[in-house]
Amino acid sequence: MTTQLLERPATLTVPDTEAGRLIVPATEGSTTVPTYRVGAPDIQCRYPVIVGEDQVIGRAYRWHRDWLVLTTEGERNLRRPPKGTPGTDMAATHLAEEYAAGRIGAVPLDQVLAEAPTPLCGPVPLLHPRMPVNDRNIEGAQIAFAGLRAHHWRAVLTGFPGSDNHWFLSCELCDWQGPKFWSHLRGRNGEPPSARRHKGGCIGEDKVRRLIPAYH
Repeated sequence: MTTQLLERPATLTVPDTEAGRLIVPATEGSTTVPTYRVGAPDIQCRYPVIVGEDQVIGRAYRWHRDWLVLTTEGERNLRRPPKGTPGTDMAATHLAEEYAAGRIGAVPLDQVLAEAPTPLCGPVPLLHPRMPVNDRNIEGAQIAFAGLRAHHWRAVLTGFPGSDNHWFLSCELCDWQGPKFWSHLRGRNGEPPSARRHKGGCIGEDKVRRLIPAYH
């Protein structure tokens, strides 16, 4: 099942690897963990963990509160991070330790980017590939897509991933793209969503409120 969205140019968003946080080396037993950094998420909402100049040792992503990593050895579910620990930090530390121990390899960043999917120019699927097709999920997806239209967002690659999973979206008011949670975009606890919309403040809260009734 698909949902019709506006036609849009196929532009590729790549991780901003220079903007990631640099993590200093640590030790795990007698093994030195290399310096690593977490890059910006790609179009599949996966955060690359990078060592050296451009070696990706794995990608981390969230699914229903669990954090998973994808490495040269396949996918692994790390489950939920300890309370107070960001999932990206838990996943990045795990990857660095696995790489230092020789249990996973590294892939050049150029290869990772070359293998990344490109944004769709036409309809996107109604549901994310990991979402089971059932009445409840279909209804939730239809509500979410109606909300995206009302709030001037576009899905770039995948369908509805659930309310509390990262969804890579494009802002129709400016050129920002990145992962958002539908539970945040629809407003929480009876309150309207934030007119700031995303990092950088979009076009300004006053203009957002004038353009989109949902923020009033």
